[in-house]
Amino acid sequence: MTTTPTGTEPRKAALDVAPTPLALLLLGREADPRSERGVECPGDLPSPSDPDLVERARTAKAKLGDRVFVLGHHYQRDEVIQFADVTGDSFKLARDAAARPEAEYIVFCGVHFMAESADILTSDDQKVVLPDLAAGCSMADMATAEQVAECWDVLTEAGIAGQVVPVSYMNSSADIKAFTGRHGGTICTSSNAQRALEWAFEQGEKVLFLPDQHLGRNTAVRDLGMSLDDCVVYNPHKPNGGLTAEQLRSAKMILWRGHCSVHGRFSLDSVEDVRNRIPGVNVLVHPECKHEVVAAADYVGSTEYIIKTLDAAPAGSKWAIGTELNLVRRVANAHPDKEVVFLDRTVCFCSTMNRIDLPHLVWTLESLAEGTLVNRIRVDEETEHYAKLALERMLALP
Repeated sequence: MTTTPTGTEPRKAALDVAPTPLALLLLGREADPRSERGVECPGDLPSPSDPDLVERARTAKAKLGDRVFVLGHHYQRDEVIQFADVTGDSFKLARDAAARPEAEYIVFCGVHFMAESADILTSDDQKVVLPDLAAGCSMADMATAEQVAECWDVLTEAGIAGQVVPVSYMNSSADIKAFTGRHGGTICTSSNAQRALEWAFEQGEKVLFLPDQHLGRNTAVRDLGMSLDDCVVYNPHKPNGGLTAEQLRSAKMILWRGHCSVHGRFSLDSVEDVRNRIPGVNVLVHPECKHEVVAAADYVGSTEYIIKTLDAAPAGSKWAIGTELNLVRRVANAHPDKEVVFLDRTVCFCSTMNRIDLPHLVWTLESLAEGTLVNRIRVDEETEHYAKLALERMLALP
């Protein structure tokens, strides 16, 4: 699959040897089409200290009018969210974009895989733009097309590929979604993971869950009643995933060794510490957290669930939230009658989400207003076809 960012000229890597895709990813040089991360934005960005940034964004957006539709993920900065026409999680936003066919430009204030999903679901006439091409996702980067193809070979050699149904989290690249579609699988969100797994086990005996091991494990054990022994973790950096053929044959859930860098930082110590500090606190976490954290929490759910739970909570209640800090702060500010704290003592933003800042958004909107298309995200036709198959299977879930 090739995701093509237009309006850029990749830089030559000053190396004496040919850089590998991993080196390109780490160095941020050149354009690796199978990587979630892109190249630097071309052109000059406004200075972050420019006092006119807000007015410049308003002016450019007003000039574009209905030609532009700005999507803002829940984890975005407030300075960016203020210009979003809609906010939500990644799949909700992609569907919102598809429901606005009159918008020529879809400016996705999120990360790379989200913009890919929007391009898959919108019409060919619409152009999806990511304000900073380096806004990737560490979790999505943990599963490449080559690694997953090798994993499928391992499952084939173990004699179980015919029993395995892939289920891929929305937080995955278009390549991985297409792999899922080709092999009869479906996509899931953190909200419908249980339904997706139930469907998958009606199709086959085993599930390959990509790329977040924690969501897969938590859903299987907490929601479907499986045991931890039913789950094995496939490590793409080890021969045969670090597993024997017998381990693969015995497992029901084959979990990819991936995780969210933000949600993975929360620990059982974090839960115990906040309970000691704030008596009567309700611990509410995202299912991308580790299993022991989810097991110790009072409430578990997606970003939309977290927002709705706080909206419905009584005044005076106390909450410790285990998810990205921008969302926690926004929820806390929206509910001054409740005590809302970040679950961990050390604050943690999603670093790649935070690459979409006001200067990048201003540069994007002004460029579009001037007739210059920048940072377009485009998924090739074959990849789009199979990825859409997997997405459509999710949409058809009861």
